[in-house]
Amino acid sequence: MEKSEEAGADDEPNFRYRGIKAMPFIIGNETFEKLGTVGTSSNLLVYLTTVFNMKSIRAVTLINIFYGTTNLGTLVGAFLCDTYFGRYKTLAFATVASFMGMLVITLTALVSKLHPPHCETEHIGSCIVPTPWQIAFLLLGFGLLVIGASGIRPCNLAFGADQFNPTTESGKKGLNSFFNWWYFTGTVAMMIALTLVIYVQSDVSWALGLAIPTFLMFLACVLFFMGKRIYVKVEPKGSPMKSVMQVIVAAARKRHLKLPEQPWLTLFSHVPSNSINSKLPYTNQFRFLDKGAIITPEDQISSGGSAANSWRLCSIQQVEEVKCLMRVIPIWASAIIYYTALSQQQTYTVFQALQSNRQLGQSNFKIPAASYSIFSMLGLIIWIPIYDQIMVPLLQKITGKEGGITVLQKMGVGMFLSIVTMLVSAFVEQQRRSLALSELTLRIDPRRGVVSSMSGLWLIPQLTLVGVSEAFTVIAQIELFYKQFPESMRSIGGSFSFLGVAVSSYLSSFLVSTVHQTTAGAATGNWLPEDLNKGRLDYFYYLVAALGVINLGYFLLSANWYKYKENVCITQEYPMDRVESEKPLF
Repeated sequence: MEKSEEAGADDEPNFRYRGIKAMPFIIGNETFEKLGTVGTSSNLLVYLTTVFNMKSIRAVTLINIFYGTTNLGTLVGAFLCDTYFGRYKTLAFATVASFMGMLVITLTALVSKLHPPHCETEHIGSCIVPTPWQIAFLLLGFGLLVIGASGIRPCNLAFGADQFNPTTESGKKGLNSFFNWWYFTGTVAMMIALTLVIYVQSDVSWALGLAIPTFLMFLACVLFFMGKRIYVKVEPKGSPMKSVMQVIVAAARKRHLKLPEQPWLTLFSHVPSNSINSKLPYTNQFRFLDKGAIITPEDQISSGGSAANSWRLCSIQQVEEVKCLMRVIPIWASAIIYYTALSQQQTYTVFQALQSNRQLGQSNFKIPAASYSIFSMLGLIIWIPIYDQIMVPLLQKITGKEGGITVLQKMGVGMFLSIVTMLVSAFVEQQRRSLALSELTLRIDPRRGVVSSMSGLWLIPQLTLVGVSEAFTVIAQIELFYKQFPESMRSIGGSFSFLGVAVSSYLSSFLVSTVHQTTAGAATGNWLPEDLNKGRLDYFYYLVAALGVINLGYFLLSANWYKYKENVCITQEYPMDRVESEKPLF
């Protein structure tokens, strides 16, 4: 385990790593932050439709926009962190912002004047809608939560990793231990939030149920600032996106030049001595960018070997780093439809649960509708050790590859499972609706209509498949971005995953609104009405599955084209046998 130790004499700056001593504060902060944010955000869909009297379509649209903006903001947070503030200051500000956002949301439930009167009528159109200033106050809370998440998500894990010396064995072991505990405690926190906290919100009191995660977020703030004196605080070194823009500008300026026959030998190849990025071999993809590294008579070289004007001349190393980024973009784009399918399990599955029999056995206990999402988490948690301990060794014997299959193959498996998930979801919805329209009804919900006698436990298969799918695609995508992005761009790489979720949230919102409006006058009736029994949610699921099939085909083409990043140890020239990276199938 990591002990307090000084960084080597050659390290700049010279940090005193406290590793394990800092872990309780960072892990504790992460645990309470997860309890707070998940406990607040997971049940917002039900909160908006029951407390704020919103129609389902409006609530789904608002939630999708909220999730989208939350994830999109991580790019801004990563940029500000890397360029101006550093991880500590960014996290400090974001943690307080999250607490303030939760406090505002709690007040909307606690103070009666901050939400419309409770509506019992079966005609939701006659319910009193929230006033503009009530909506404005609610959106203020959402905005603060967005600011908090924008700073916490791209920086939290990286800040924890900063506390360990990566050049020592004890530091590496401590770092592995930190990653394991960070993931484990975060998962446990989310499970508690999805069960106990949501139960209090749905069955006891919204005010108390929202006050609990707010208090836990306050504890997260306290724990974070308690460790202030022992943290390693890495100062910002500027955004790596500046180097990306320099390559693009330099290549554009020299777009009329002809590339040399052996670019790996003749292009400008200076690498700064303080660079943290691994040396990259030359690749022949995106060759138009190579022109930015052509040395012309107008280009000047400084005494240290670097270009006097980096906006006119870039090194081939910089060019290859940009190529790493550009190669990932098609793979990243393929995950947008994948996340769109997953987002339906976070929204319309809740509405399915509300119109299903949520009673547990013969008891009077009802599973809160938003708590069903815990089954996707359980699917992920159960599958990961099975895959790691049983499937990986078996696959390694068959394929001879480390890990059994490649990262892109894992992503492909997860995307296929997402299609299966939507098909299963459509089948389950057909059964739920059929029972609701027959005499086998449970009761009538005054807000939504007939509650089907189908047990809500039939939603478990689709949610479990979601968890297994995430264990393949989401984890593989994070691994891909971490390994394939240059070291200096890993904060940006981490934000790329959130950016994909953001775009998919906006796309999901657009898709739901378009289908709702388009099918309103169709012969089949509105697919997505307030009462699911009067709609055809199963048709909507089939539509998303069809989009998933098209997307899987696109992913397979992109994966077959992709070239994995390789590192080289030499610095002066590239031998011919390293010009082309070996490209495995996916």
